[in-house]
Amino acid sequence: MANLGYPFTLGVASGEPAPDGVIIWTRLAPDPLGLDPGRPGGMPRQEVPVRWQVAEDQGFSKIVRQGTAHAQHAWGHSVHVRVDGLRPGREYFYRFSADAPFATPDNPATSPVGRTRTAPAADSGAAVSFAVVSCQRFEHGYYTAHRHLAVERPDVVFHLGDYIYEYGRPAAPAPGRYVRPLEAPARECTTLHDYRNRYAKYRMDGDLRAAHAAAPWVTTWDDHEVEDNYAGTRPADGSDPAAFARRRTAAYRAYFEHLPLRIRPDGDGLQMYRWRPYGTVADFLVLDSRQHRTGTDMLGPAQEQWLINRLRSSRARWKVLVQPLFFAERIFPGPPPAVGRDAWDAFKEQRARIMAAAGEGLVVLSGDVHNHWAGELAFDGTGNSLGAEFVCSSVSSAPSGTDNAAVLAANPHLKYFDGHRGYLTGTVTRDRFEVSFRTVDFVDRPGAPVSTSAVFGVEGGRLRRLDV
Repeated sequence: MANLGYPFTLGVASGEPAPDGVIIWTRLAPDPLGLDPGRPGGMPRQEVPVRWQVAEDQGFSKIVRQGTAHAQHAWGHSVHVRVDGLRPGREYFYRFSADAPFATPDNPATSPVGRTRTAPAADSGAAVSFAVVSCQRFEHGYYTAHRHLAVERPDVVFHLGDYIYEYGRPAAPAPGRYVRPLEAPARECTTLHDYRNRYAKYRMDGDLRAAHAAAPWVTTWDDHEVEDNYAGTRPADGSDPAAFARRRTAAYRAYFEHLPLRIRPDGDGLQMYRWRPYGTVADFLVLDSRQHRTGTDMLGPAQEQWLINRLRSSRARWKVLVQPLFFAERIFPGPPPAVGRDAWDAFKEQRARIMAAAGEGLVVLSGDVHNHWAGELAFDGTGNSLGAEFVCSSVSSAPSGTDNAAVLAANPHLKYFDGHRGYLTGTVTRDRFEVSFRTVDFVDRPGAPVSTSAVFGVEGGRLRRLDV
């Protein structure tokens, strides 16, 4: 068989850190945007062995785990290796390699090196550094935020949804909104092949690859990984339910194939809500706000019960909800109903039950709205804050028009707004929860510098500005 070319065009990634291990990921794609659905990524219909190594040093002189995985055609030749037997709270490095039909003397088929880090031991009180990203519409701008995040090398990165956008290119794009072209034929994603190539287009971006290679990621999804504003098994546009079921199944499969997840899709679903403990400092509770949603229920009964049980049983200092949608009450000026329909304001009873179960030490990390916000969660009827929320802006997705000064005035528990693209970084100890709002000046061209627009700490459930 002729040489197919370099297979690691989509880079490497790690995720789902536990005290004793992580998932490491890659996907073989010598022709990542190939148009033949029968040869995803340009790969033939055959199983391919892929060697992997994990080491304590970047030069791989101290290899601690290694083995061979098998990239299968049915899963787009993606590779998910569950690496166990590692030490807690430690930095590791990993890489992949493959032989024929990829390797030549001038082009060795070895992947880039990735860095990862295991979670601390269950009894550890060590500090945790994290980053948060959300909403990275490729055609809306460059991923400069990811490049800066990669340099910071946090312990873990949380992605809060809209990893891809399913849209095709409109006939008349809004001026200034379409900075970079999509993959050919630039149509809306509806099939497995469409979604695979859209993920491949995103993952070919060097800045995104750098961010994945710099730290382990824990991800959840929002709507655009399937279709704008879909809920559960219902398409947003009222189209044929059977056709939408096929589309959602394809979208979930492609999501798994391109991210370092522990669990494969099962039938037409994919288990997304999960618990990522970081010692005695923080329990990160990752939520799925889409797959199980009905008209009056954001999470579905099973997920809500799981969450409430986890909140009540948590022994960590901080209970952190990792989820895509605005959690705090946010009233918009104007005639009622003046609250967001695709936010927790539309699910007030479920939100109240979650708040009641959480008690002290609740922090919510959110995304979706393409701007930075910080607010307090004042739901006990006395004006006392029961927790804090940090809303991450988008990496590149353009914001909608909102009178944010009026929103702040109408919601005194919301303490901060910034309209730049960017990301969050944070440091958590048993004594403090501190978050920095990181912003870039522009995304319509590469090379924007990064700066910190604000730093907040959480004390007694209240927000305190630390940088003024």
